[in-house]
Amino acid sequence: MKLVAKILRQNISIAQFAAYTLASLVGLAIIMTAVKFYCDLTTEPAADDDTVIGADYIVISRRVPILAAFSNSNAPAFSEADIAELKAQPWVRGVGAFTNANFDIYGSVSLGGRGLSTALFFESIPDRYIDITPEGWSFDPADPTVPVIISKDYLALYNFGFAASRGLPQLSEEMISQVPLAITLRGNGRSDSLPGRIVGFSSRLNTVAVPETFMTWANSRYGDGRTSDPSRLIVEVTDPADPAIHKYLDSHDIEAAGDRGSGRTGRIASVITTVASAVGAVIACLALIIVSLSIFLLVRKNRRAISDLIFLGYTAREVSAYYKRLIITINVCVFAAATAIMLAASWLWHDTLAAIGLGGGSPLSAIVIGAGLTAVITLVNTITIARLTAKH
Repeated sequence: MKLVAKILRQNISIAQFAAYTLASLVGLAIIMTAVKFYCDLTTEPAADDDTVIGADYIVISRRVPILAAFSNSNAPAFSEADIAELKAQPWVRGVGAFTNANFDIYGSVSLGGRGLSTALFFESIPDRYIDITPEGWSFDPADPTVPVIISKDYLALYNFGFAASRGLPQLSEEMISQVPLAITLRGNGRSDSLPGRIVGFSSRLNTVAVPETFMTWANSRYGDGRTSDPSRLIVEVTDPADPAIHKYLDSHDIEAAGDRGSGRTGRIASVITTVASAVGAVIACLALIIVSLSIFLLVRKNRRAISDLIFLGYTAREVSAYYKRLIITINVCVFAAATAIMLAASWLWHDTLAAIGLGGGSPLSAIVIGAGLTAVITLVNTITIARLTAKH
């Protein structure tokens, strides 16, 4: 085989293979970097807060009819059939129901020497739909401290509305988390006062949330025993800006709350990734054309040498093996260099994305796609070499 390599090496054009290597590297690096960038933008964050794209949730409820103000009927609710139909929609990833407290709740605090008390409402949803996981988010009847999550909007309303007009001190999230609550629960012939504590603030939920374990315990102890269908649902969706969602909600007389700009941002990221990947794919295709022409010209230049080698007893497979090894070596090196470029590029934008709460995605998807493209290009190259050398 050394004789084969020595003879075939003579007419190799370094410039042609250098052009192929450079074009392949640029194309593959663009594709892998674009995929990594998209994964970084669309990966659920590890942080507690929602991000620009991570919160693909909408909270829905049925529209309240005009005559509801003149009747004592309950709020429009979702039946089991309604929830099953919703789960069957292609844009739905999951559905969680809000559970209401069916007993009376009162809360009081002491701020700046002044006592504040008000009627409250509690709701609970499955923990997977809550955007934060605060410490102490559990309830034990043997140690009945009630953990509470409230909306960040509520704190803003207190600080810039109520507190400013009443001369009360404004509170930070850290400060209000230290304020003890006195929660009174009344119903079913019972009345108890339990300590409470605000353990977190949600950007996703516009409610006063308590753990499901507490809600189950309290409804069974203080509730009237009635079970009702949920009036609000939280829906995890593939894209909050999907027109199919708006069409479905409008046709079923359903209202949606929450910011849908995250879905638009996700679409922008998808478009950027698609365009960048398309550019990279075009460059990779041009590189494939370059190497195909280079192989064709190389085989044409070496046709006499190839014929002589075959005449000496070497098979076409043995003759083409040298070119195949050359192409495989180049492609493997291109893949390794493209992977290094992708990782370096992701390191450059890591701090910028982390500053807006994005957790960053795994490079595995980009590496798998790059390896797959490299394998396909190598396969095409080797088939081309085998066919060209077989003709001689």
